[in-house]
Amino acid sequence: MAENTNTVDVKKIKETGSTLHSKPTVGDVVFNILNYAFFIIFTLSCIFPFYYIFINTISDSDLVAKGAITLIPHQLTISNYVAMGKVGDLWTSALVTVLRTVIGTVLMVMASSLAGYLVTKKEMWHRQFWYRFLVITMYFNAGLIPWYLNMSMLGLTDTFAAYIIPAIVSPYNIILVKTYIESIPAEIEESAFIDGASYWTIYRKIIWPLCKPILATIAIFGAVGHWNSFQDSLILNANSPSLYTLQHRLYIYLNQSSNLGAMMSSGTSASDSAALSSTFNTKIIQYTISMVTIIPILCVYPFMQRYFEKGLMLGAVKG
Repeated sequence: MAENTNTVDVKKIKETGSTLHSKPTVGDVVFNILNYAFFIIFTLSCIFPFYYIFINTISDSDLVAKGAITLIPHQLTISNYVAMGKVGDLWTSALVTVLRTVIGTVLMVMASSLAGYLVTKKEMWHRQFWYRFLVITMYFNAGLIPWYLNMSMLGLTDTFAAYIIPAIVSPYNIILVKTYIESIPAEIEESAFIDGASYWTIYRKIIWPLCKPILATIAIFGAVGHWNSFQDSLILNANSPSLYTLQHRLYIYLNQSSNLGAMMSSGTSASDSAALSSTFNTKIIQYTISMVTIIPILCVYPFMQRYFEKGLMLGAVKG
């Protein structure tokens, strides 16, 4: 009896295996082909604009002006980037943007991680009120004029602090960190309490190291936001050109691209001025400026991608 049962089970397994490994139907093949074709085309459509702009910035200026560069760069050169670097105030704006991105991102990550940890503690005074108050700020905004008046009354105009202080607290990032911390087994923290560890010790030696994926995720959010932001520079620091961010400066250049040759020629010799005028035209200026703003983020993101994906998925499991 047992032998017959085993024989029947073996036959079922073989039949199931043969079914699972059966040849794909014509419909399956067509679906796979269409699926792969769609995603390949979609990927190329996303990549091609960046590629097209880049090959135009490293090709001969005359060919670019004629629109002769389409798929392959010709007469490779980096003179466009070298000439763009001769704009004196561009380096100052780049330094302001780098400092803003680094300092602002570090402070935002530290504040978000600490606030996210605090709102997970039931011992926190009126925890639910403060957490709901934090969430409400994501949906209600007073508007541009009240925001400017508030910044002005706080003394955050014509100062570098205008880039840092308002962006330290980010409700969305705090929620992500809170959700991630809640996914960490509570037993880890309880065992640390039994050993006599304080909240600060637990946060510094346990929570912070375990939260690296979500911290890397919000760091990307913060860095991209700081790097691409120019509205605060445009409104709050309009009277302080030395505090213009790179995006603000390049925005001005895009609107005045026909006169950029005159900007670059200031402080250069006659021969250099002639070279810059022949090198640059409106189209090349626009392409080069676009690549200057894109390249840093493209270089940083691949190194953070694995943390970004893991942190974003784990931080979105709970509400």
